[in-house]
Amino acid sequence: MSKPRLVIALGDPAGIGTEVVLKALGDRALADYDLTLVANVELLIDRYQHLRQQIPAAIELANPADLNIIDVPLTQAIRDGVKVGQGNAASGAASFEYLELAIDRTLAGEFEAIVTAPIAKSAWLAAGHHFPGQTELLAFKANLDRFGMLFVGVSPHTGWTLRTLLATTHIPLTQVSQALTPALLSLKLGLLVECLQVDFGLQSGTIAIAGLNPHSGEGGQLGCEEVDWLASWLETERSIYPQYKLLGLLPPDTMWVKPGQAWFGTHPDPQAADAYLALYHDQGLIPVKLMAFDRAINTTIGLPFVRTSPDHGTAFDIARLGIADARSMIEAIKLAAKLVNSRSGVV
Repeated sequence: MSKPRLVIALGDPAGIGTEVVLKALGDRALADYDLTLVANVELLIDRYQHLRQQIPAAIELANPADLNIIDVPLTQAIRDGVKVGQGNAASGAASFEYLELAIDRTLAGEFEAIVTAPIAKSAWLAAGHHFPGQTELLAFKANLDRFGMLFVGVSPHTGWTLRTLLATTHIPLTQVSQALTPALLSLKLGLLVECLQVDFGLQSGTIAIAGLNPHSGEGGQLGCEEVDWLASWLETERSIYPQYKLLGLLPPDTMWVKPGQAWFGTHPDPQAADAYLALYHDQGLIPVKLMAFDRAINTTIGLPFVRTSPDHGTAFDIARLGIADARSMIEAIKLAAKLVNSRSGVV
């Protein structure tokens, strides 16, 4: 496999981002990767020195002196305001600057993929940045409105790959039914098909699509969206993508039985789908995190470059303890390199 140029945005410096990044970069499995870190060097070194005192010497921890780093200058007030374990305006300002610089350098052609450590949306808001999350900033900077949030995980038990796309993301539950439209779902399904073909080499396959209501509406008894328009929308999409078997509208509670069996190996032939389309945030992410909390990767599809991220947050509550698990960050870096090579046709 070739060595794509990857840039890592450090995320919120008050959270576990620094820890999982330094642990990941200390892992020998990533020794040959072309990696550059975007961070404030002063904060990074300070955090490294603290972590090195906490973490047993047997656990590898990359030394900032050995890394390729793009130093992001921060004001003294921001550096002084960063308190490990406490997301605030200072940590939000720092993490925003890290990601913005990483995006700019990538759009300029310096890197082929961005791997992002976790940020706190509340800290961004406190710093005056009104974006729902990193995904939305990435899309804004890339000047596009066609993008999706896909979660990918490879089972350590069976090797099966879980792929889950969210139709809607960071909006209140009360707004989901209004946000869902035939146009939105067609956009998301189209993105998913493109991703399966370009990123994963699946020119045909099976895609499972959830209903919105309990029991997919039970014929209109438990909700009307399935009867009113979702069913007819799905029939139209089947004619557009004949090479894919579009399953649905599946009851949201039972849709995850087969992927669970495929993930844990509890059934000899679970017949799980190649990808799953969930209609709202928790409908997709509760099962994903139940199965693959330490392994699932968030990747933004539709961007002109690859972006991956661990599927966990800043974990401020354990940020001082040195016990954060870096496996998801390691997998995010590996997947970023794999996707870049897949898009360029490199094996």
